[in-house]
Amino acid sequence: MANQVRVTLRKSPIGYNKKVREVLRGLGLRKLNSTTVRTDCPSIRGMIFKVKHLLEVEDV
Repeated sequence: MANQVRVTLRKSPIGYNKKVREVLRGLGLRKLNSTTVRTDCPSIRGMIFKVKHLLEVEDV
């Protein structure tokens, strides 16, 4: 089984540009404190890095 990461939206994207909101939507995060589990691959890691100031990330 592939490694997975649990991503939780901890800060609001209000006031950030459209790209940040699109990355969050791509990760499957819509509301504050929502959580998704994603496979740990370079593309997902790049998305997480782009909005790391808004997220909490844990290895599953």
